[in-house]
Amino acid sequence: MKIRIKNGRVIDPASQFDARQDVYISDGKVIAIGEQLDGFEADKTIDATGLIVCPGLIDLSVRLREPGQEHTATILTETKAAAAGGITTVCVPPDTAPVIDNPTVVELIEDRAKKSGRSMVLTMGAMTQNLNSELLAEMARLKAAGCVGISNGLSPIKNSVILQRAMAYAATLDMTVFITPADPWLQSQGCVHDGAVSSRLGLGGIAESAETIAVSRDLILIEQTGVRAHFHNLSTAKAVKLIRDAQNRGLPVTADVSAHHLHLSEHDLGNYDALSHVLPPFRSIRDREQLQQGVRDGVISAISSHHQPLDKDDKLGPFAETKPGISGLETLLPLTMKLVEDDEVNLHTALAALTCNPADILGIDSGQLKVGATADICLIDPDSEYECQPLNFVSAGKNSPFEGWLFNHQVSHTLFHGRLVHERD
Repeated sequence: MKIRIKNGRVIDPASQFDARQDVYISDGKVIAIGEQLDGFEADKTIDATGLIVCPGLIDLSVRLREPGQEHTATILTETKAAAAGGITTVCVPPDTAPVIDNPTVVELIEDRAKKSGRSMVLTMGAMTQNLNSELLAEMARLKAAGCVGISNGLSPIKNSVILQRAMAYAATLDMTVFITPADPWLQSQGCVHDGAVSSRLGLGGIAESAETIAVSRDLILIEQTGVRAHFHNLSTAKAVKLIRDAQNRGLPVTADVSAHHLHLSEHDLGNYDALSHVLPPFRSIRDREQLQQGVRDGVISAISSHHQPLDKDDKLGPFAETKPGISGLETLLPLTMKLVEDDEVNLHTALAALTCNPADILGIDSGQLKVGATADICLIDPDSEYECQPLNFVSAGKNSPFEGWLFNHQVSHTLFHGRLVHERD
C-alpha cells in the first residue's frame, strides 16, 4: 500500500530533522520525505496539517499478561492499546507464565504478536531459570531465539555470586542486562515511600536505600564483568547520581524512568488511593525533580510506560494488600509531552526518550524517520485537549491514577510497517 502523509511537522530526533514536509510510504518503508518521487500514486493520503509526524514510540517495559494471565489481558488487547498510544515496538520482560527462559516461549509470544499485527513485540530472556535466582538460564539459546536482552524481571537476584556469573555470561554473548534495582529485604518492609506520608497514613515504608543499595552493588559487578547494563524504572535522586557518576567513569550503563514517576510523588497517595500503589513507590518531590533533571541532562535516556494492566479487583481492599502497577500504554505519550508543556524538557529530548534512545538501548534498527526506514510512524495532534478517562482505555487494564487529568498531544494515527493500525475516531 502506498501512503502519503502531507503537510505535517516531521520530527526525527535521531537526526535532529524538524521541518514541514510530506512523507511517502510504499511497501512498508519510507521512500521519500519532501519531494514526491516520479510515478508515485498514493492509495491513501493523510492530511497532517497541524500534526507532528515522528517515529513510532518504543516502550522498554510492557507486561502483556500473555502467556499466563489471559483473564487480565492478552497480546491482542494490549498491542491494540499500544497502537492507540502511538507505540509501535514493545519489549516484554521475562516474568510471564511460563517464564521466558526457553525458545519455545519466545516463539509462542512472537507467533501471537504476528497474528495481532499491530506492533513489534520483542522479548527479554530470563537471567535465571524460572527466575528462581539459582541456575542460570541458557542465554545463548535465548539470544539465538531473538531475545533482545536478559533480565530477572521483578525478582531481584539476592545471591551476588549468581548475579556476577549471570553478568559475565551475558558479557560473553554481548547481551545487555536489564535490571530493576531493588534490595529484596528492604523492599519487602513496606508498600510506599518511607517518609512523612507513610508515617501519616500508617503504611509500611520502603526506604530509598532499597534502590540505592541495589544500584551500588550492581554497578560494582558491572564494572567487574564489563557487561552492558540498563537500569529500569529509577525512582530516587541518589540512584540518578550513582548512574551519572558511573557514566562519567565510562561504564556502559543506561537508565529509564516511568512516565508516572516523572509526575507523581508520595503526596499523591491521597486517602489510600490504591491506583497510586506502584513499585518502586512514588518518592519525595525532590526525587521527582531529580528524575526530571536526569531526563534533561541525558543520564536517563528513555521514558517507559512500565505498563501493568490489572483486574479491577486487584485494586480493591486495604492499600497494602492491593497489587502494585499502572496501566500506562495510553498515558506514556501525553505524560511525556506534558513535561514539554511545563518547560521541564524540550520537545526533541522528550521524543528522543520515546524513540531513538530506547532503540539504541535495545540495539535495534528502529526509532528513526528517514528514507529507507521501516514506516513505523506516529502522528500527534498537539492541540487536542482531552480528559483522561481510564474506563475508555483500549487496554484491558483500567488501573490509572490519572483520571480527570487534562492532556494535549493525542495520537491521531499510528502506522506499523506502513499499515494504518490506529486512527482516532
